[in-house]
Amino acid sequence: MENKVKAGIMGVCIGDALGVPVEFRSREQLKRSPVTKMRALGTHHQPVGTWSDDGSLTLCLADSLCNGYNLENIALKFLQWYNAEIWTPHGRVFDIGIATRQAIYKVSKGYTPQLCGGTSEFDNGNGSLMRILPLLFYIKNFPIEKRFDRIKEVSSITHGHIRSVIACFIYLELLLEILNGAEKFDAYHKMQQTVKHFLDFNLVCSQSEMDKFEKILNKNIFEFDEEKIGSSGYVLHSLEASLWCFLNSESYSEAVLKAVNLGEDTDTTGAITGGIAGIYYGYENIPKEWIAELVRKDDIEELCEKLHQKLMN
Repeated sequence: MENKVKAGIMGVCIGDALGVPVEFRSREQLKRSPVTKMRALGTHHQPVGTWSDDGSLTLCLADSLCNGYNLENIALKFLQWYNAEIWTPHGRVFDIGIATRQAIYKVSKGYTPQLCGGTSEFDNGNGSLMRILPLLFYIKNFPIEKRFDRIKEVSSITHGHIRSVIACFIYLELLLEILNGAEKFDAYHKMQQTVKHFLDFNLVCSQSEMDKFEKILNKNIFEFDEEKIGSSGYVLHSLEASLWCFLNSESYSEAVLKAVNLGEDTDTTGAITGGIAGIYYGYENIPKEWIAELVRKDDIEELCEKLHQKLMN
């Protein structure tokens, strides 16, 4: 069986690394000088193939899940990363979102993990969506209610608002359809039906909150023009952009380059898109030269193998 764990997690890390050098650049700047391959230096002055907090926290979650599901342990791994003990590309943390930093501070003070993430409407950055992918392999055989509960818990370590939770839920429900063999547009339409049905019947949020996902759940996100697709650090922008890039491309490289070249939060749009495209197109479709340039490639592949053995056999 193909290693979908490796395809997904490497997909995240490579999409992230492609975006790191151009984070915060505008769409107009990137139209003039588009990313076409791995670059060095740029925004964060990092060596080529360096991933950011997106990759690090994804790897922390994967690492924790190798020993089963334990929310305290997941939160502890995040804290260990923040203290530069584990899963940094070069032994130090160079990029972290405000909400994630505040949540990890609460973890360090002994708060219950799922109460560490902010819950106000202004706490809807993309910091839980960018790292949620490994949870897919743990929840894949659960009934939908239990899938949602686990997603809510893991998101809430850093992002506790229902909007962030639903964004993670939509992302993983799409990935679940792909994991089960659905073609990309079928996977998207099945996800729409599944998520709408669940939200309608389980009253986990208000109608006004559901309306925020109108473009994704009630329309076809892939039909929107590029200027209608945001690429900021707002969780809804990140989810919409990632679905749009994936559904409007034909390969892993096309999807992630489209994502990064949208500008602004380039590493995270690249990472989220890279996760979907990795699982859909497979590890073999990721350009070999990008894999070769990825920092700590062997460590990441070893972790992926360990998680695959734990959850996919």
